[in-house]
Amino acid sequence: MERKILIEKRDNRIRTYFLENGDIVEIHSAPVSEDGSGAHRLGDIYVGKVKNIVPNIGAAFIEIEKGVNCYFDMKEAKDAFFTHKSGNKALCIGDELVVQISREAAKSKAPTVTGNISFTGRYAVITHGNTRIGVSSKIPKAQRDEYKEKLSGYQNDRYGIIVRTNAKDVPFEEVTAEIHALRADYESLFGAAVTRTCFSCLKSAPPSYISDLKNVYMDGMEEIIIGDKELYTRIQSYFRSELADKLGLLKLYDDADFPLDKLYSTQTALKKALRERAWLKTGGYLVIQPTEALTVIDVNSGKAAAKARSRTDSEAGALKVNLEAAKEAARQIRLRNLSGIIIVDFINMGAEANTQQLLREFRFHLSKDPVQTSLVDITPLGLVEITRKKVRKPLYEEENFHLQAGEEAL
Repeated sequence: MERKILIEKRDNRIRTYFLENGDIVEIHSAPVSEDGSGAHRLGDIYVGKVKNIVPNIGAAFIEIEKGVNCYFDMKEAKDAFFTHKSGNKALCIGDELVVQISREAAKSKAPTVTGNISFTGRYAVITHGNTRIGVSSKIPKAQRDEYKEKLSGYQNDRYGIIVRTNAKDVPFEEVTAEIHALRADYESLFGAAVTRTCFSCLKSAPPSYISDLKNVYMDGMEEIIIGDKELYTRIQSYFRSELADKLGLLKLYDDADFPLDKLYSTQTALKKALRERAWLKTGGYLVIQPTEALTVIDVNSGKAAAKARSRTDSEAGALKVNLEAAKEAARQIRLRNLSGIIIVDFINMGAEANTQQLLREFRFHLSKDPVQTSLVDITPLGLVEITRKKVRKPLYEEENFHLQAGEEAL
């Protein structure tokens, strides 16, 4: 598969577009101000203080900065690293502990922090508290088993190791070299934490556009095109220190007369990814509506319904629209970075064999998503339930303020 990445700065935002075989498959957006201080980013590590405990929901609220209270699952207290303890219980008001932002603030929800601190590299992750040795399920089973066997000597009661998908095509020695470097970071951070005051930021995550490059699967990557000189210089500096072997992928594109937007139609793709409706070639369409609790995708036959002349035609037409809708729904979920619980309401079909074919096809398309995505079941009402791991804010939330402030700019 041929891959490209486009990064452009426009309308006071930095947007990253992932392309596969010429099609834009992911869009990520961040404010230019993200580089400044005061932002609490995914991956930031702090010394926080327990401000409040709510036993009936099994949660505590931990302050990482004056007035910034974060949700904390109390089940994680047993593995937390405390820099100051106020009582004998697993978690007490006034306790100070090392926490990492695992979910950024969204709408009315506070940020979520975890005591299971992660140190993420290109090929591996070291996880405090979770002591297992794990390997990405996207790596072939024989290679997974080999990794687990070779890494068994690293097993300990303080941290675990997860081998990432990027490790699939590199020598084992390169992976272990990174593990050693991550382990040194782990020891250094926790060694220093006991000497730091409350609310100290022990480690700042890089801007999200840098994290995108660090985390992306590089197999088949042809080029990373950057449409801004300042951004190019920053990214080039990062690659020199962290991804020196991939430095040749970076390309500065600075043609003012024909910018990246025109060359790759990025603004058109962004507009479509923020619309409620996505059209299908059959004449049907999807209506995509995020809510506070979940996202609903409704499949409508649209113009395709007019072509049916009999019940048989209707069933065949419904299957055709549903199969295309399954492929497009999987594409839109990834493109818009939808996560959590997703409910898809396909067109009703009478034949069980058709329903099973639809579910098989949908699972196949969802399996291509690099983010963990699972088709859970189909309910008695015919609604298909999906869960997708939340890694960062969905696109509509990333763009929300910008849209309110200047929608006409798009």
